[in-house]
Amino acid sequence: MLDSVRLINFKIFADQTIPLAPLTLLSGLNGAGKSSAMQALSLLRQSYDSGLLREHGWLLNGELVEVGAGEDVLHENASSSRLAIELGEGGQTATWEVDYVREGDVLRYPDGNGEGRPADGDGVLFGNGFQYLRADRVNPMVSYPKSFHAVSQRRFLGSRGEYAAHFLSLFQDEPIRDDALKHPDSKATSGLLAQVNAWMQEFSPGATINVHEIEKTDFVRLSYTFGSGIDSSNPYRPTNVGFGLTYSLPVVIACLSTASGGIVLMENPEAHLHPQGQVAMGRLMALTAAAGVQVVVETHSDHVLNGIRIAVRQGVLPPGDSLVHFFRRDAATGAAAIDSPSINEQGRLSFWPDGFFDQWDKSLDELLD
Repeated sequence: MLDSVRLINFKIFADQTIPLAPLTLLSGLNGAGKSSAMQALSLLRQSYDSGLLREHGWLLNGELVEVGAGEDVLHENASSSRLAIELGEGGQTATWEVDYVREGDVLRYPDGNGEGRPADGDGVLFGNGFQYLRADRVNPMVSYPKSFHAVSQRRFLGSRGEYAAHFLSLFQDEPIRDDALKHPDSKATSGLLAQVNAWMQEFSPGATINVHEIEKTDFVRLSYTFGSGIDSSNPYRPTNVGFGLTYSLPVVIACLSTASGGIVLMENPEAHLHPQGQVAMGRLMALTAAAGVQVVVETHSDHVLNGIRIAVRQGVLPPGDSLVHFFRRDAATGAAAIDSPSINEQGRLSFWPDGFFDQWDKSLDELLD
């Protein structure tokens, strides 16, 4: 498990260490550094997958993230031209330090030196159990692409969840990795498709996903029905159902299918979901972390936070296995700062930073004034 990520001269961060837990929630105002922290982790994985991380450096634009050129990555008040990302894992650290150049897709190691690079497959970030789901996930479509390499070889859903339908089609009968992840009200089998459908009921009661490979094509058709048995509806195209189910589908699949010892990075899992579904999403992430998968999530949802807090209170996840970080800019200097309230066994926060999911109270005060 990753214990921390340290960012030096990386975007908004001059030098910032961010502790990580089995379940880490990143929150905060826009432009305060949450996405930068997620990008740093994805950037290392992207560079590793491309074959550049071992000997050459960072690939800035690729399958997972597009962060621009060197001038977009270097901290604006950097005191040197060196950038670094350091990972802490199991009491050990590995550092990838590169030289700044203004243009180009690759930031290279000083003098070609790749010190700190991992051995093949070393560390949770570079193993086979890796998923990263961006905020801009794939829109509802009539059909979705297949990818033998991404799905069959890497078990990867795509950074935008574009291969979720293919993944579900291919592994629909595979038992989920841990019975603790079964939906609490489900009487279905532990097969992936059955459990995905059980969890999706939290977001749209009565909804059932159906997947069909389109013969002699490289596409999979996804459809939804509502109700059950003889009372079920005709199949609906995703384009006629709305964004919430399509956006949440890869998140649910990632949580249920990632192997223990893996890591799931996700941005805004709550997008287009009703508050009830957002709370359920928080609980599912807590169950995922309790089952041995590290989860790092960026969210703007107090309902996701509350789903996690309730799960801690109910004993699903030990309090020490969760971390909450609130990213903000210092009002005087504009520098990045992080507040980290802890969650106790009752699900309560140790303190409540100003601006941390408190807009409801502030708005209510204005309404009642």
